[in-house]
Amino acid sequence: MGQKTNPIGNRLGIIRGWESNWYGGRDYAEKVVQDEKIRIYLMARIEKGGIAHIVIERTLKRVTVTIQTSRPGIIIGKGGQEVDRIREELKKLTKMEVQINIMEIRKPELDANIVAESIAKQIEARINYRRAIKMAIQSTMRSGAEGIKVRISGRLNGAEMARSEEYKDGRTPLHTFRVDIDYSLREAQTVFGKIGIKCWICKGEVYGKRELTLNAGADQATKNRGGRDQRPGGFARGEGGSDFRERGSGRERGSNDRPERGGGAGRGPGGGPNRGGGGANRGGGGANRGGAGGGANRGGPGGGANRGPSGGPRKK
Repeated sequence: MGQKTNPIGNRLGIIRGWESNWYGGRDYAEKVVQDEKIRIYLMARIEKGGIAHIVIERTLKRVTVTIQTSRPGIIIGKGGQEVDRIREELKKLTKMEVQINIMEIRKPELDANIVAESIAKQIEARINYRRAIKMAIQSTMRSGAEGIKVRISGRLNGAEMARSEEYKDGRTPLHTFRVDIDYSLREAQTVFGKIGIKCWICKGEVYGKRELTLNAGADQATKNRGGRDQRPGGFARGEGGSDFRERGSGRERGSNDRPERGGGAGRGPGGGPNRGGGGANRGGGGANRGGAGGGANRGGPGGGANRGPSGGPRKK
């Protein structure tokens, strides 16, 4: 049974809370549909915001939307302008007063939604799926997870026949209800078709009574795990962010390994040892193949030690 059902729905009311908290009344169905519209709208509106969960609470005249994200700076915007814009758009959608709260996720590597979304984005950017998954697994295990399992299905690498592959590390006991397991399903839209990514992350066992609101659970999780402070750009960011790198960051595409062209050790015009303007090997007047200044072996018109301007050995 643990293998068949959604791990989050399986643990509701035991160690996990609901993402919508309100009393339904007669218009219960309308509120459920409205909640789904709010979530779909926000996920499309803030595509690069690193959204993990959207918790919706209702009172008689107000809807409170709490967005749990790894990149709060993108959602808040300059001087809070972006949040105000989103609030006005949600007012039109719900026809009620809307309050937006933003909670930062300190360790995005431990959230299944963000990990699966990151893998999906990398696959869409034509990065090899094995590499993306292995990087995700290493990063999650480094952040203190007890286990992670990733299953990917579809036309992998553009193969004619779709297949499924699974990668895992550590333990993910789906039958044990007291184990806090986060689960997510994401889809990558590639030129070959959709590729589905399922991700299970085991965060350890929960002993004693836990408050079942999702916001309280997130607060408690960050308190228990400690964790480093992360900037709004935290996870999988292209500018060179945390451990979980996507394209364009760190040593893969950055300038860490290769010195700039200001005369550094590699290829600078200002005279590095290998190919510089006056370097030892191929410089303007270097020791081996110098120009007009004349090196020791093959000097130019100025005449080196062994071969003069005519190219032959020197005559005494």
